[in-house]
Amino acid sequence: MIEKTYRPAEVEAKHYRRWEESGAFAADPNSSRQPYTIMIPPPNVTGSLHMGHALTFTIQDVLIRYHRMRGRDALWQPGTDHAGIATQMVVERQLAEKGIVLDRPGVVADGNTKTVDRAAFIEKVWEWKAESGGTITRQLRRLGASLDWPRERFTMDEGLSAAVRKVFVELHRQGLIYRDKRLVNWDPKLHTAISDLEVEQREVKGHLWHFRYPVEGMDDTFVTVATTRPETMLGDTGVAVHPDDPRFRDLVGRNVVLPLVGRAIPIVADEYADPETGTGAVKITPAHDFNDFEVGRRHQLPAINIFDADARLLDTVPEPYRGLDRYEARKRIVADMEALGLVEKIEPHTHVVPHGDRGGVAIEPWLTDQWYVDAATLAKPAIAAVESGQTVFVPRQWENTFFEWMRNIQPWCVSRQLWWGHQVPAWYAPDGTIFVEETEAEAVAAARRHFGSDVELTRDPDVLDTWFSSALWPFSTLGWPEQTPELARYYPGDVLVTGFDIIFFWVARMMMMGHHFMGDVPFRTVYIHALVRDARGQKMSKSKGNVIDPLDLIDRFGCDALRFTLAALAAPGRDIKLAESRVEGYRNFATKLWNAARYAEMNGCVRVEGFDPEAAKLRVNRWIVGEVARTAERLEQEYAAYRFNDVANVLYQFVWGTFCDWYLEFTKPILAGSDAAAAAETRATTAWVLDQILLLLHPVMPYITEELREQLGGGVALITSPWPVYGEAHRDAEAAAEMDWVVRLVSEVRTIRAEMNVPVAAEVSLLVKGAGPETEARLATHADIIRRLARLAAIETLAGDPPAGAAQAVVDEATIALPLAGIIDLAKERARLAREVGKLGDEIGKIEKKLGSPDFLAKAPEEIVEEQRERAQAAQEAKAKLEAALARIAAA
Repeated sequence: MIEKTYRPAEVEAKHYRRWEESGAFAADPNSSRQPYTIMIPPPNVTGSLHMGHALTFTIQDVLIRYHRMRGRDALWQPGTDHAGIATQMVVERQLAEKGIVLDRPGVVADGNTKTVDRAAFIEKVWEWKAESGGTITRQLRRLGASLDWPRERFTMDEGLSAAVRKVFVELHRQGLIYRDKRLVNWDPKLHTAISDLEVEQREVKGHLWHFRYPVEGMDDTFVTVATTRPETMLGDTGVAVHPDDPRFRDLVGRNVVLPLVGRAIPIVADEYADPETGTGAVKITPAHDFNDFEVGRRHQLPAINIFDADARLLDTVPEPYRGLDRYEARKRIVADMEALGLVEKIEPHTHVVPHGDRGGVAIEPWLTDQWYVDAATLAKPAIAAVESGQTVFVPRQWENTFFEWMRNIQPWCVSRQLWWGHQVPAWYAPDGTIFVEETEAEAVAAARRHFGSDVELTRDPDVLDTWFSSALWPFSTLGWPEQTPELARYYPGDVLVTGFDIIFFWVARMMMMGHHFMGDVPFRTVYIHALVRDARGQKMSKSKGNVIDPLDLIDRFGCDALRFTLAALAAPGRDIKLAESRVEGYRNFATKLWNAARYAEMNGCVRVEGFDPEAAKLRVNRWIVGEVARTAERLEQEYAAYRFNDVANVLYQFVWGTFCDWYLEFTKPILAGSDAAAAAETRATTAWVLDQILLLLHPVMPYITEELREQLGGGVALITSPWPVYGEAHRDAEAAAEMDWVVRLVSEVRTIRAEMNVPVAAEVSLLVKGAGPETEARLATHADIIRRLARLAAIETLAGDPPAGAAQAVVDEATIALPLAGIIDLAKERARLAREVGKLGDEIGKIEKKLGSPDFLAKAPEEIVEEQRERAQAAQEAKAKLEAALARIAAA
């Protein structure tokens, strides 16, 4: 017997353990079934489940479970990313707590600290992974993720490491990986280059200093430049002005004398300088600004590096500033410029400063030797693949973002100054000759061939960007470079599910590498989901205190409620506003299903072996059977279009609305009646429909459906059950039309009662005018149901007009009327509705005035603007309903 209350925690642990132990999640490379592949975006090994994970992995699991039921050989490839910087920082912090520091340049150990070398540190990291690195995979199990766990990979495991080395060496031999001196995002605290994704743009209250640079050979003539970073002026090698700016036309080609340094630097004409911004003249520091670097290359300006790895000033600057921290140098330079009378003005200035998201300090654009990938060359086939439709983005507008990034792609810096990661497979001879090979033995042999004898080689200490190994994920996880059966069968994948923020960092790079090494794109579809925000539309952050923990929601409301909520809110192209009340609401949906199953059990609605729903005779049963078939068809359409919100909506409307609210109510008199055959057919139909609901709902709500299948004696577990298939014989058009008419009629009466404030207990008569023969027949057949569900005293047909005081509506060809005179005070109700309409009109006017203000739109946060738009829409919808109600009373 089904228990009174559904207990998610007990059920979830039980069923997940059974599923995993039974091998139900496993793909079968020897299967004759059509493969279906999803590659998990590997979460960081340091990570724990956050709401973004919950969304992306819920969507992936829904797809995998659905296609597994559809008969596909489904592979959902699990694994984690070694997360270079994040993991190194975690282990470094743990060692620091024990008084142990890394033996790296610039690190000084005192009597209270010990140092650890690279090999020992890496060993410590592997120990940490063994002890603590499985948190995220345990949490994925709590989410119900049906990954093929025995195939789990790690981006630093032996096989993937071999793939990384092979790719690096081959790209280097093809001239697509090279060493170059370029600007990188340098973290002065962590002492490594970092990717753009690891940079946070923080708003900082600073200053804008206007410095006057004397023009060489022209007394009392100056060019004023503005800067937020005075310390970088010591590395200036030019001043840029717009070629069409008349203020500087006569100065182009001349030099200014760089104050404090005395270096003559040229004034160049370049369109980078904006005449409308600042003074119109821009100081150019090629070694410490990305835009300046490009201007410098165009005009052959030297790039003078003035910072060391700690962002302290080097010997390339005048002696008084050498060794100073960048911010101390800033103060000294401003003071010295003021003493020279070369500060025109200083303005308060709020601006955005890039900071390292791990180190937490302002990053420096820094000129340094690094390894680069020729991304522009690799990008061309990936661009062509999207242009030709080999890979399709859903929603399609993200293709524009992809093209914008890819067509303007820069060389990809792939080296990082860390210890944890894939060490660059390059060795240096004493004379600087570089040997790039997969192993040290091969490098030694190559050096011997080059020099004619053995020489001492030193390995490059850098490691590769984490995104480099992640770019190989779709094929390296399947065994590449070995030509495995899995590689032949599961590459390319069917769909990649990910967030828009890593289209460039991961999606594009997988496409580049996949096409280059496999000759085909790594996936046919890229489904881009939105961000999960808080209930007000704000981005979640610890500093705001609005972070929602998915595990907490699972503990309180159950995993299925969270999964259904995320699916229901995953509308294409719209960020998700997650309110706890929504999860609670879908917990109530699970409870509704549970109670419906208990109702069915208590009324003897059990599965009947051999029951054929196509043979049902009662019209209400033929109707619900057809509704099941129509629901499955709708679901298949929504799955194919990746409209997960509509998948959830179709399920919700059918389960709560069609089945619980209508069918179970329609059939109560049959179950309680004297017609044994009708009751038996209805019990069997109810049990069959309930079982079909469990099948259709299982991909989204796997736990409660599996538990109910078990408790109702359904036999085969849902995890291994096929998706139901229905034919035309399941559909009865006449039954559908008739029962849909009953639903619409009762709904219309209920709407009138609600809008008119008719007391719940009041029974009114239903008057029907202009009914045709079919409507009259339906009224006669279903009079008892209509009276009971619409709370009617009687149903009468009219030849003439409805009486005064009757609220009216139209259902098909007939006009229905509810005489309300004497039941409600029509005059008071008119006045009340008119007041409510007026209030809403005023509110709409205020909101529209606010939204019509350019000042409001410019200054208000995006989520506040969106909130106002939603309020306006809700008010307009409410006003329309009240106006309709007022029109009914006016007609009465």
